[in-house]
Amino acid sequence: MQLMAERGREFETTNGLGWLGGEVVAIEPADPRLKIPHMGWNELVLRRTHPLLAGIEARAHAYFVHSFHFRLSNDADLVAVTDYGRPLAAVVGRDNLAGTQFHPEKSQEAGLRLIGNFLRWRP
Repeated sequence: MQLMAERGREFETTNGLGWLGGEVVAIEPADPRLKIPHMGWNELVLRRTHPLLAGIEARAHAYFVHSFHFRLSNDADLVAVTDYGRPLAAVVGRDNLAGTQFHPEKSQEAGLRLIGNFLRWRP
């Protein structure tokens, strides 16, 4: 997902593929008790429908491991968020592009469903 951004600001500013507007920036939770990297199970809050999320329940849990997040410049590209002291992009997509911040392969039932949806997806 993060490669689709216009730029990343991890250790230096680097260009991304620029397929979706925005940049990858460090997570800065509003609550200082939240640890970075963000590791663990969090709810997916669906913002809109998408073929990759077909059959995945609202508030399904997914497994995250990350210190940076994709700050989109166009909210229309946001498919789902998770809350880690503030909303963070969890799934992005537009046209035939889609990406996840969480790890589908570690996200049990929801992740397996997403992988199956991806294999059947014909944009």
